[in-house]
Amino acid sequence: MKLTSYWLDTAPSFVASPAAAMPGMVDAVIVGGGFSGLSAALRLRELGASVVVLERERVVGEASGRNGGHVNNGLAGSFSMACKTMGEDKATALYKVFNKAVDTVETIISTHAIACDFVRCGKLKVGNLPAHHAALQADYEQLCKSADPDVRLISYAQIHDELRSDLFNNGLIYPHSGRMHMGRFGVGLAQAVLKAGGLIFENTPMISIKFGQGCFEVITPQGKIVAKSVLMATGTSRHAPSWFRQRIMPVGSFIVATEPMDAATLKQVMPGGQNVVTMQNIHNYFRATADNRLIFGGRASFSRSRTTTDIVSGHMLLAAMRRTLPDLPDVKVEYCWGGDVDMTVDRLPRAGQWNGIYYTMGYSGHGTQMSVYMGQRMAEAMAGMPDTNPLAGRSWPKIPFYGLASYVLPVVGAYYRAKDYVQNFRA
Repeated sequence: MKLTSYWLDTAPSFVASPAAAMPGMVDAVIVGGGFSGLSAALRLRELGASVVVLERERVVGEASGRNGGHVNNGLAGSFSMACKTMGEDKATALYKVFNKAVDTVETIISTHAIACDFVRCGKLKVGNLPAHHAALQADYEQLCKSADPDVRLISYAQIHDELRSDLFNNGLIYPHSGRMHMGRFGVGLAQAVLKAGGLIFENTPMISIKFGQGCFEVITPQGKIVAKSVLMATGTSRHAPSWFRQRIMPVGSFIVATEPMDAATLKQVMPGGQNVVTMQNIHNYFRATADNRLIFGGRASFSRSRTTTDIVSGHMLLAAMRRTLPDLPDVKVEYCWGGDVDMTVDRLPRAGQWNGIYYTMGYSGHGTQMSVYMGQRMAEAMAGMPDTNPLAGRSWPKIPFYGLASYVLPVVGAYYRAKDYVQNFRA
């Protein structure tokens, strides 16, 4: 079993810009070589701006290349609940932004001929409790009314037509969702940036940043870069300015990938072929790949990703996969990995400016499409275009007890695991 991301291990090789090409002055510096940063860089080049991407390690080496491979539309949480908390108009507008974000990913793939197995497979959100059914029913009715008339509610009698599992008795299908190979998309996006004339430097962290005389001075191991604007696209980075770190809770998410199996066997287990997301408090998510593997993930342990937690979580996920899909043949797990999710208090992303520095982050486990979309929107703002930031004006509170996160998370995980057990027992 390889303790590495399937997406990164099977991605094409990428050759970054040579260190000697580091310029002393550019229009824009982007800190972070994930989907947000690369998408912003590509858009800035389209707008004629000179741009440098600084990546501490390898492009798409963190969240962008360590996720479950979903490109899902819709909000991370309940749409009907969002309508109650933020108002129907705002919730509907935000939902439609997520739809546009999936369209944006598809457009970039088509425009730049990125071979990454993108397909509009749909998303199936499944539940097993009466409370889940009520929540899905409320979302379905609200979505049909105001945001997405194409969603489809699945009854107990229909669930086996989509997913062969006895654990679930209701579901909601979002047909506009998709999936792709994250590593191939990320490398293709980075290559598009280079082809457009942008510069990408791997293994090149931002050491410090300061503002002076109408520009920013960004210090790197290769020297100083003077830039008109800077975008922080750093997610869970421990090296971002403290203002950002205090507002992001890094939560580990863990994933396993099976060895390839017979296509007919996988089709029998998942006849609907959608991305699947469960509704438990400790939920799981899974999908098939183009080479007929099963990718199965979840928050198996509430801790940050590291070798020991990845291994433990891998065994927990394998057991969960067997319980969820009992008809799955006895295939081996070939890959096991983890990654950190950049959670905000309300599971909604944030983008804007802080002390003149642009930022976009906090995607909360629902960021593949939005990171690409928001990278473009922030690039347009940096280039002086009219503001099209759909997240502008949202307050961004600190994470409560931020400094105690590593101690609090296991307790939170134990609480939700116990809550799932009690709810299932009562059902």
